[in-house]
Amino acid sequence: MSEETTIDTQELGDKIVGVIKTIYDPEIPVDIYELGLIYDVLVNEENDVKILMTLTSPNCPVAETLPVEVEEKVKSLDMVKDAEVEITFDPPWTQDLMSEEAKLELGLL
Repeated sequence: MSEETTIDTQELGDKIVGVIKTIYDPEIPVDIYELGLIYDVLVNEENDVKILMTLTSPNCPVAETLPVEVEEKVKSLDMVKDAEVEITFDPPWTQDLMSEEAKLELGLL
C-alpha cells in the first residue's frame, strides 16, 4: 500500500466521521459518534466503507431507521464507493462509551 493510499483512506475516514457527527439520536441531543455508538469505521482500498455500530438498546425506537440514515449519509460522500452498516450489541452500549463532550452536554460530569 502506497503512502498516498494511506493518506486518502485516513482523509476519507475523517470525512466519514464528520458526516456521522451530523446524525443525532432522537432521544438524546448528542450526535451518535460522541455517544459512542460507532465502534469502528473501516475503509478498504476501493473506498468501500463498513461501519460497525451499536444502539443504546436493542429496543431502540430508531433501530430500523438509524443504520439506514448512517449508510445513506456515508454513501453520499463523493469518495465513497459503497457503505454498509453492521449493528452489534457486543459489547453492549453503556454511558462509559460516551465522549467527555457528550457527558458534559447531558450533565453527567
